Amino acid sequence: MARPLRFRRSLQSWSVERLHRDLFRPLDDALGARCSTPWYRPPGGYEARRFDMDNGDTALFIWDDEEAYWLGNTQTPEALWRTEKYTFDEVPYPVARWAQRELLAELHEAEPWLAAYPHLSWFFLPVFCSKDGRDTTRAFFRDHAAGFPDATREEACGFYEALLHTGVLDEYRYVMASKLGTSDRLDPVRMSATMSEFTVAHLLTRAGYEITPEIEVTTGHSIDYRAEKDGTGTLVEVTRPLPPTRRAANTAVAAVKETARTKTSGQLAKHGGGITLFVDCSSFRDDEWARVRGEKPSVGHRPAVVFRARPDGRIEAYGKGSPPVELDDVEWF
Repeated sequence: MARPLRFRRSLQSWSVERLHRDLFRPLDDALGARCSTPWYRPPGGYEARRFDMDNGDTALFIWDDEEAYWLGNTQTPEALWRTEKYTFDEVPYPVARWAQRELLAELHEAEPWLAAYPHLSWFFLPVFCSKDGRDTTRAFFRDHAAGFPDATREEACGFYEALLHTGVLDEYRYVMASKLGTSDRLDPVRMSATMSEFTVAHLLTRAGYEITPEIEVTTGHSIDYRAEKDGTGTLVEVTRPLPPTRRAANTAVAAVKETARTKTSGQLAKHGGGITLFVDCSSFRDDEWARVRGEKPSVGHRPAVVFRARPDGRIEAYGKGSPPVELDDVEWF
């Protein structure tokens, strides 16, 4: 499975002639390709070309007198095999900005509905344009409302557009976008669980917490977040139950308990303590969530927050064991 989109950097000397010999011809022979000037002018001092393959793949190549950068969701020509890879944040800003303009324009041409969500488009660009994950990640937002039941694409995308517009996760863009995956197999369940981490980030940052994702602990595991505010903090782990219609547990309450039990008997048990568990029931329909509201089941771990978010911004929750986080705009019951 390919990883999210990254640049390759070459420190060799490049020219238009060498580009055609070592890049275009191998691509054309293997896939059928067209080499053209890019849609947007490259930054000053650079030359650039784009390659459009017959199978829908795209690659960009930009160079000056000192270095060259390749970015593509296609096979890499042999001339670039032994080059190092870099994220958008690790290459010169003018190069990254130009490449992202080029790819965003292509993305919005292929998926016009995404143009209404510029921050969502930009944040997930490394997977929206990845080699194996471009179709599945786009379909998850387009056809599965980002995991929200009984919601429209517009409602779901609007929710995450507002979250990403704040910029609180920009520093961790590659890490967080990568979690959505680059598989050519669509897995709405796993992808929905990934989006739960974004929803919890929204809850914490809106309440004034500074968050750091992917905290390594002594057990060898990574915990989803460290949340800090006013000199104190807590580790945060997130889990998302499948709704009862999608699992063996035939009630919403059983689904919550079983999912939490899996998490607490494994990863959290090995860590020992000091972690707040967030159980995201946003995959539950209204009637399923109503049963959880009525019973407020224990999840086998304290402290814990059991919640459900709706794309209109409404969030309902209950706590177990005095969670050490104060969350704004949450309807507690």
